[in-house]
Amino acid sequence: MENNITTPAQPRVDKVAFSGKAGEFFGIWIVNLLLSIVTLGIYSAWAKVRTNQYFYGHTRIDQQPFRYLATPLQILKGRIIAVIIFGLFFVLSSLSPVFALLLALAFMFASPWLIVQSLKFNLRMTSYRNVRFAFHGDYLGALKYFVLLPLLSVFTLYLAMPWALKKIDHYLCSNISFGGKKLQINTDTSSYYIAALLAMAAMIGLGFVVAIAAFIIGMISAATFGSGFDGDAALGAVAVLLPIAMFAVYFVGFALSGAVYQSLIRNHLFERTELPGVAKFKSEMQVIPFMWLILTNLLAIIVTLGLAYPWAKIRKAAYMASVTTVAVYPGINSLVDEAQQNSNAFGEEAAGLFDVDVSLA
Repeated sequence: MENNITTPAQPRVDKVAFSGKAGEFFGIWIVNLLLSIVTLGIYSAWAKVRTNQYFYGHTRIDQQPFRYLATPLQILKGRIIAVIIFGLFFVLSSLSPVFALLLALAFMFASPWLIVQSLKFNLRMTSYRNVRFAFHGDYLGALKYFVLLPLLSVFTLYLAMPWALKKIDHYLCSNISFGGKKLQINTDTSSYYIAALLAMAAMIGLGFVVAIAAFIIGMISAATFGSGFDGDAALGAVAVLLPIAMFAVYFVGFALSGAVYQSLIRNHLFERTELPGVAKFKSEMQVIPFMWLILTNLLAIIVTLGLAYPWAKIRKAAYMASVTTVAVYPGINSLVDEAQQNSNAFGEEAAGLFDVDVSLA
């Protein structure tokens, strides 16, 4: 008797590969910057396309690179309209506080449309294996998750904010498709509360350590003043060093809390998200290495007056790739570019109107 049981196809599992180099990207970045300045910002559309094409092209899954398909003219057109509208906003809001309030309310209710169109445009312009991504969210969904839920969290003294963030991530991921297949996501609220509480605890713990250190330094200073040292000079030194110390504490605290929250949430999102029959994902971000990355990148950018930005951007992209694993199933070979076949020309043009970027993990 023949055995009709078939063995499930095994996936190809590998780390995401990023091959970008800081020196190469610095050349692209500095030319983009200078030409954008000389052209009063007009070249910034070409700069964005060149930058995205570089990073997409150097990011590979299963030895296949991503592609960024937008053209500079698409982006430039949206930016020109955006500048005109924001210019009118600035002029009208300066004429009357009432105008300013009405325009702010109008922008609040327009922002969900901008978010949806931005996601549709950016994913539509992203291709892998000659198959484009797509976003299927609508205005009412974005209004609910990006406006109403955050407002609700304010009335709960932000106690509902982790739940709101979970709903936002679920809305974003569940509306992304690749070759006609939608992502499936199954996150839990408790993970968001744990991440938020741990991030807050890290910040409070750092503040406690700093407070103890300040107390010890104060005691030493008091003893020093009593020993006949110049108290005025010492107080002057403290007055100069205190703002620097406070900035350093904020700097480290921001990096620490951000690293805790982002690491935990990204790992959870990737573990609970899959493209059925096509791909599964895994993230292995760790708090301390990611915090060190954030701190050193920010410090390098500040010390070099921005010249280290290309190095920092390449370094972060390489780290994010190194902690991301993708299992690719043979079913990916049968996908077709349905998003391209069902595209809407008007939607493409409207999509880049304000060039709004929404970060996806």
